[in-house]
Amino acid sequence: MRLEEARVGFAMCGSYCTHAQTMAALERLAPRCGSVIPILSENSGHQDTRFGSNQALRAQLEALCGHPVLDTIVQVEPIGPKHLLDLLIIAPCTGNTLGKLASGITDTAITMAAKAHLRNGGPVLLAPSTNDGLSVSLRNLGDLLSRKGYYCVPFRQDDPVKKPNSLVSRMELIPDAARKALEGEQLQPVLLPSAG
Repeated sequence: MRLEEARVGFAMCGSYCTHAQTMAALERLAPRCGSVIPILSENSGHQDTRFGSNQALRAQLEALCGHPVLDTIVQVEPIGPKHLLDLLIIAPCTGNTLGKLASGITDTAITMAAKAHLRNGGPVLLAPSTNDGLSVSLRNLGDLLSRKGYYCVPFRQDDPVKKPNSLVSRMELIPDAARKALEGEQLQPVLLPSAG
């Protein structure tokens, strides 16, 4: 399937420090897709942080996508039975969400969206952003990448000196990674040189 025809779910977890980069990638991605449905985690959808207010994030997403934000399990559950998506992107994808996806836990809007979409055999594109990516979350990331249907936005250590276990996806690669995931391929290389 071509990205230009695809119905894309764009789900944002916490990792608030990467929201600006993620939104910049979405600004480039949204006009290239058939449609984009925004999804927010319960935390992103209802918490204000030093990086911005939840209302501003919600308004920006709805303006870019032309659809209301979904942020509850009840709202995203129909993704499966109604075949609403061709691709689900989780960006940023926190270590918490990686762990839940790897363990089959569906107690959030984002994990339920993934479960519902995977039920139909659709691809899920993860953009990891987690301070424990090279420690406890590494096994979850490896587990997901070994499963059918999961793809990753290439990532790197963002600060190997001060945060040696931290991994962050190159959010600007989301459009290219999305095209590849729709073709059933992983954008390469997955591991990029560190930022520092």
